[in-house]
Amino acid sequence: MARKNLLEGLADLPEDNRIAAAYPMRGAGKSLVRSLDEIAKQAEKFLEGETIVELDPDQIDGSFVKDRLAEEDQDFRDLVEAIRARGQDSPILVRPHSTRDGRYQVVFGHRRVRAARELGRKVRAVVKSMDDRTHVIAQGQENSARANLTFIERALFARRLEELGYDREVISTALAANAASVSKMMSVTERISSGVIQRIGAAPGVGRERWVELSLLAGKAGNAARVEEVLASAGFDAMISDERFSALYAALNRTARPVKKAGASARKAQWQPKDKAIMAEIKNTGKAFSISMKARNAGPFGEYLSRNLDALYEQFLAEGGSKGD
Repeated sequence: MARKNLLEGLADLPEDNRIAAAYPMRGAGKSLVRSLDEIAKQAEKFLEGETIVELDPDQIDGSFVKDRLAEEDQDFRDLVEAIRARGQDSPILVRPHSTRDGRYQVVFGHRRVRAARELGRKVRAVVKSMDDRTHVIAQGQENSARANLTFIERALFARRLEELGYDREVISTALAANAASVSKMMSVTERISSGVIQRIGAAPGVGRERWVELSLLAGKAGNAARVEEVLASAGFDAMISDERFSALYAALNRTARPVKKAGASARKAQWQPKDKAIMAEIKNTGKAFSISMKARNAGPFGEYLSRNLDALYEQFLAEGGSKGD
């Protein structure tokens, strides 16, 4: 049976064992941590069975590790209107501030705090004491459960956790990501500077692989000047985040393409009989000629051509075909 209080007993464990006890990682664990459904349940355990209080948003400070790039977007506007219309459906999680009496620090629920502040109302919250490690894991898991951070926001969150001294196991647990995924996140933030990522923004429509591709381009020393040129170009900041990503990617991708040497271009053609049982693609550069065939009769017809090459070549010569120089 699931425990009612996920944090219960953590304080009694040695610090190095607390995370392992509350967040077991099995097998490759080091590979995928758990499914999003399980992560959602894990995040909800932080709130289950706890007393909900109402706090003044002005008493609440943000987390010590930032997890978002976009401070204002349509999703946030929708959240504000939803809370205005029906109130705050789910509480946030805060902990007593470690250095400021009478204040709290958000573990998760930053946007609900901002929405409550904008609406001039109190925010419903669960208050729990926890150490920094438990804080960052709870924060990361809640975001993973909601699936509302973009790839690059998750990558920056992972980078910040590493800079704060957390190991890859804690980072993988917080992000519900396996070791390979975390390594890709780290490689992107190593090749693309934080300043450039901040200028591009959250890019909600851009996934992991395109960020990896951009990082490979941006990480080349020869492209550094081009990156700065694109960022400084007129209208760059006026674009939406996805467009800024595409503009930089397109500029660097053009730069990266090798210049082709001038030479004879290949002539290409296609041939298909009336029964459409063969599709032949023909390429002729003058000194090289190739035929590639596919479809139902491609194999049998290819064998037929092979068997009759001698006769076909003799016919070619008989009709005046060149023997070459």
